[in-house]
This record gives sequence, C-alpha cells and structure tokens, in this order.
Amino acid sequence: MCSIEHIRLFFSINDAATRYAVVMPTDRYHRQALVPTVGAEGQRRLGESTVLIVGCGALGSGSADLLARAGVGRLRIVDRDVVELTNLQRQVLYDEQDAQAGTPKAVAARKRLQRINSDINIESIVDDVDASNIGAIAQDCDLIIDGLDNFETRYLLNDFSTSTKRPWIYGGAIGVTGMSAIMLPHDTACLRCIFPDPPSPGTSPTCDTAGVLGPVISRVAAHQAMQAIKWLTGNTDAIDRTLHSFDAWANTQHAMTRTGPDPNCPCCGHGIYDWLEGGRAASSTVLCGRDAVQIKPEASQGAIPLRQLADRLADHGTFHCTADVLHGRLHNGLEMTVFENGRALIKGTDSTEDARSAYARYIGT
Repeated sequence: MCSIEHIRLFFSINDAATRYAVVMPTDRYHRQALVPTVGAEGQRRLGESTVLIVGCGALGSGSADLLARAGVGRLRIVDRDVVELTNLQRQVLYDEQDAQAGTPKAVAARKRLQRINSDINIESIVDDVDASNIGAIAQDCDLIIDGLDNFETRYLLNDFSTSTKRPWIYGGAIGVTGMSAIMLPHDTACLRCIFPDPPSPGTSPTCDTAGVLGPVISRVAAHQAMQAIKWLTGNTDAIDRTLHSFDAWANTQHAMTRTGPDPNCPCCGHGIYDWLEGGRAASSTVLCGRDAVQIKPEASQGAIPLRQLADRLADHGTFHCTADVLHGRLHNGLEMTVFENGRALIKGTDSTEDARSAYARYIGT
C-alpha cells in the first residue's frame, strides 16, 4: 500500500509539472533569446537578416545548419557541385539518397534546412560564383559566409566585400588544421592584407588530396557562425578580430592579432579590385570537338612543382610527369594534363563547371 508520504510526493511532483507546463515557452528560439547578449531584440535582428553562403560543402553546410537553427530570416545558398558519397563524412546536410541521386548541393541543402526550420526563407542557386554574377547573387545580403574550396573565389569575395562595405567570414580546413576570421571592411585587415597573393596552383593541398576530419570542419564552422550571430545581432564589440588557426591533432592553436587595414594593401588601401574586375580570374575554354576544357590560371602565378603534384595525386588515379608536363587519368575517368605554368586540359567533359571543379579539387585554385 502507498503511504500518505508517497501520495503527497506524487501530487507534489505532478503539481510542479503542471505549473511548469503552463509557463513553458513555445517559442523555438526561447533558449537563445534567454542569452542576455541576444535577447528579444537580437532575435528580431536575426530574423530580419539575409546571409549569403558561398559554397555549401563541409564548412558551408555546417554554418548554414547553425544559422538556420538560430533563426536567420533568409539564407541564400550557392554551390556549383552535386552531392557525392565521399561528402557524407563531413557535410552534415546531406545523406545517402542525395549522393545516390547526385542532387545539387544547393538544392539538397535547401530541402534539408526547410525541414529544420520552416519559418525562414531559404534560397538555392546552382551556379559557379565569379566576377560576372557576384553582384546579383550577393544583392541585399547583410553578411557573406565562405564555404569555398578555392582561393580564387575567396579573393573575389574579399574584393566584393571591401568595395561594398559588406563583411564576410573566411574559413578553411584541411587535414587536421583549420583557420577562420571575420573580415570587416575598413575596420579589420582584409584577406589581401594578410595574404597579398593566393598560393600558386598545385602548391597547396586540398581535401581531395590531403583529406580532412569532420570535427575540424565543425570547429571552423562553429567559429564562423558565432561571429555571424554577433554581427547580425549588433554585438560588434564582441566580435573576434583575430585570425584563428589550430591543429586539432597536435592540440595547438594560434590567434594572430590583426590591426586595422594595411594602407599599402592594393584592395582596402588603394581600392584596386583585381578579382572583382576580372583581371586575376582564371579562364576556362571548351575545346571544340575534343570533349575537353582548358583551364588557364592568372598569368602572375608561379611555376607548379609537377612532381610534388604527381605524388599528391597518386591515390586518385594514375599519373606520370616530366619536367614540363604532368599527365594522367583520375579514378572518375577524367584525364588531366597539367603544364608547369598551371594551365591544364581536362578531358572527358565539355562542362566548364565540371572542369573548374576538378581543377580546384585536385590541383588547387
């Protein structure tokens, strides 16, 4: 039999549960708005914001997921690629069905995010961002998130950001290392202040040649989303103005303090927007009748170390090289001929988008 103490305890627990249920908020952002630095006003500002996510692979999908759940009112997602099985290890918005169907990443991301938060507006654009369309794609956005796989488009974003006074948040991850920073035009140093020129093609590893761990992606994407939330809610004094880099395997991290813009920087110091004006962009040409595309990087790039590139590509196909040219076939069937000056012939496709994607993935920007 139940004692009177058991009965009293039963009614006490249920009475408390009833009272809690009555006052339990139904607003999905309640826990976020409880944070004093966000509050109802900050949540309102998030809901009125538009964020452009350029590239929705690993970093882009991680940032998009966090910002959609936070209630950013409009997300515009642009990506040129489709979902592949190898993406699923780190790209959190996609599943096996997306990979099997070869769904464009921007489309798959939009559908997934709409299931996460049906209250916000999500736009998808399946395209390659370049100087000819960045203005239209970024129209009316408040902030840009970098989810890219190549330096060329990052420098384009930097030009666009500086010229339009629109902040963007840089992010990169490879292997077990990551890096991120917010670029506030004419406030912090821009990308060209820190790295005056992009690395030459073939000199930097990519995720396809060096791999990457999922937790590294999550850490960088979280830092990007955190700075975005600070900016969009008006908490500009709390923004992290350092350039963060870390090695997750060695358990080391470094924060490079950035001062203001470099007055000698071509971009933010002198207003020279080489990538935005198209002067530094790589060109791509379909070779008629040859089922091939030529990719030609900007003329100022240095020579490619072809033998090092051949070593990096060894796990992705069969390649051989001389002092002047590298040639081989990827496991996916594409043939690649790469010259010392960075020019490449991608055979097996007449799509400039596919060829540029392959160049970025296996050679670098």
